[in-house]
Amino acid sequence: MRMRLMLIAGLVLALGWAGSAAALQVGDKAPDFTLNGTDGKPVKLSDLTAKGPIVVYTFIAAFTGT
Repeated sequence: MRMRLMLIAGLVLALGWAGSAAALQVGDKAPDFTLNGTDGKPVKLSDLTAKGPIVVYTFIAAFTGT
């Protein structure tokens, strides 16, 4: 029971922190982040922007059954 309560409390805290993040507006600088590239190696946003402007896009429904 205690473990379950701790799990629920952690989930509530995590959702609270996630909900407090503000959306970017047009012209705002994106926060730095790292994702895995197609080769599985990490790619950092700041490393890419050092070479020039980039475009980040996503296909939300790509490779899904929808």
